[in-house]
Amino acid sequence: MNQDSQLSGHVDRSDTRPILIVPYMWIGDFVRNHTVVRVLNKRWPNRPVDLLTTSLCAPLVDYMPGVREAIVWDLPRGRLAVGRQLGLAKLLRERNYGTALVLPRTWKAAIAPALAGIPERVGFVGEFRFGLLNRWRWGEKKLPRFIDKNAALAQPDGAPLPAEWPVPQLRVPAEDVVRWRQANGLSAGAAVALAPGSVGVSKRWTYYPEAARLLAERGLEVWVVGGPGEKGLAQEIVAAGGAGVRDLTGNDLRNGALAMAAAGVAISNDSGLMHIAAALGTPTMGIFGPTSPYLWAPLNGLAATVVQGKSVLSCQPCQSTICKMNDHRCMRDIAAQEVVEIARDVLVRTQGLGNV
Repeated sequence: MNQDSQLSGHVDRSDTRPILIVPYMWIGDFVRNHTVVRVLNKRWPNRPVDLLTTSLCAPLVDYMPGVREAIVWDLPRGRLAVGRQLGLAKLLRERNYGTALVLPRTWKAAIAPALAGIPERVGFVGEFRFGLLNRWRWGEKKLPRFIDKNAALAQPDGAPLPAEWPVPQLRVPAEDVVRWRQANGLSAGAAVALAPGSVGVSKRWTYYPEAARLLAERGLEVWVVGGPGEKGLAQEIVAAGGAGVRDLTGNDLRNGALAMAAAGVAISNDSGLMHIAAALGTPTMGIFGPTSPYLWAPLNGLAATVVQGKSVLSCQPCQSTICKMNDHRCMRDIAAQEVVEIARDVLVRTQGLGNV
């Protein structure tokens, strides 16, 4: 059955008022927001959908089908910033939104939509937001996954969850990829993108330098992708891998998206770049240790889900950002050779390469 046909609620073509999504702003969560967009597009095909975004995530909106526009507005995480909230409320008021879906449970996320007077403000009960939201939803804690909590807000109140949600989609034009390769002096051959970063050191696999060396020895181009915080990791990986390994980390998330779109296979920790690669349709290998693939893997599916499998640890999955027991064994027991062999199999299957 088509995923969209499983969604609950009738299709309403009479309403044309635009909808604003106030999403979570972590990169991986932001990519997952596209499922919410697709649910809204199905339910209200004549209502434009805009996404509030930070400047960091804004480039991704260019590649999201079904989104009319990104509303780029950076708000500080640690303080209220009344002036910024008022400025955002003024901008939202001018756009005449009929509905705002406030996905985060924080009261700060609901301030600007309320001040803007958006008539319908939908969100789960939480953090004393009475008066800020006016279409309350209950039962968030009973929903099993992060995506269930978010996408349920786009359905009619009380509607059952579908067997499958529409998967996130990022579509990068082929000509953009060609230009990106040329600008970075890269060949048109198959390459492996490595994403060694993550929020939380416990989610970082130990053996990216060794894997880069083994992949380069097979004649593959290897790209290290990430933000400025991964520059040190990238330099370590390049030093271990040699001339066939390139450091492509940088400040612009668009660069990371283009790298993932161009790669033949992506190897990533549980991170935002894993979700980007999967949403692009790039064969993606996700390495999981402290986090649960059921809860946090992309809806798109992965070419391979690599988890610590030699023994079951009593602490796994801990969902912690810092390892507090067993000396990071859940990640240390995943060998570089194992990951490289899986990557080779993926390339043979998807790229038709028989000599790697």
